[in-house]
Amino acid sequence: MGKDNQPKHRQAARDLKRRAAVRQPYERLLIVCEGEKTEPQYLCEIQRAYRLATAHVQVLHSQFGTEPQQVLEYALTVFKDGDRDRGLHPRGFDRIIVVFDRDEHQSYHAALAQAEAQNGRLRNDNGVAVPVEAVASVPCFELWLLLHFEEVLAPLHRHEALERLKKHLPGYEKGGGGHWAATSGRVAVATQRALRLAETATAHDGAQPYSAMHELVSRLAHLKD
Repeated sequence: MGKDNQPKHRQAARDLKRRAAVRQPYERLLIVCEGEKTEPQYLCEIQRAYRLATAHVQVLHSQFGTEPQQVLEYALTVFKDGDRDRGLHPRGFDRIIVVFDRDEHQSYHAALAQAEAQNGRLRNDNGVAVPVEAVASVPCFELWLLLHFEEVLAPLHRHEALERLKKHLPGYEKGGGGHWAATSGRVAVATQRALRLAETATAHDGAQPYSAMHELVSRLAHLKD
């Protein structure tokens, strides 16, 4: 019996060693949000649901202000200088992601342009070029949640997006929690709707409904694999 099983055990050991050898290290993400509570809580809920360690995903809110350019500047500062209080080492990330809304922000378009200009120009602690991504929502983050429940084809004000969302999530409040749990079962539908919007609009339009949140949610989902 032992003689028959021995080759199988050796093959299983070789297969396990091979899988370990080809497994890529987790990408280290620095995510900085405009909002102090709503977006960070939503992303941290995803992080907990997928059991993503803070060593690989750091979700922060901007300490420099809520204007998109301030959000980006804070993210770049944390990347370059680190944060001793949080145990973040300088240049200790593989990707920088900034999350902000169109709203009525004056620096919205400038932040998009600056993020593109910085994309790939920075080097991390391994000497690798670091992508810089702006995850924008037009008019606001609530559009992404609204897409879980209905199509949105025409421009709308952020107040309208919030009121329409509350029809589906009566208890929804900005700054509240539990939004991932309330919508996670509809992510695939919301993603398809966001992709359809992206066929006719971009973040740069700043008027047509648009959200790149599906890209960030998908990236976090793939980190758990």
